[in-house]
Amino acid sequence: MQCKHIKVFGIVQGVGFRYYTEKIARKYNVVGTVQNISDYVEIYAQSDEASLTSFINAIIEGASPASQVEDYEIEEIETNPSWKKFSTL
Repeated sequence: MQCKHIKVFGIVQGVGFRYYTEKIARKYNVVGTVQNISDYVEIYAQSDEASLTSFINAIIEGASPASQVEDYEIEEIETNPSWKKFSTL
């Protein structure tokens, strides 16, 4: 099990990015959260390595059709056993 803290920059607010991120998380069995933070979207994602890699690749490609990811940061963090699903905050 791995957990990542992901910051996504670009045209990622007001374009359905969080909604599509949640759909992608369900597709890959990823738990965690997504929320808007000032000028970027913050994601906490936890799953097995293969699922997490697929999830991150899908997000970086642009979670929603109207989004445009210009940059991102990823850091590995401690797993959170309290996460049971993926939620939009």
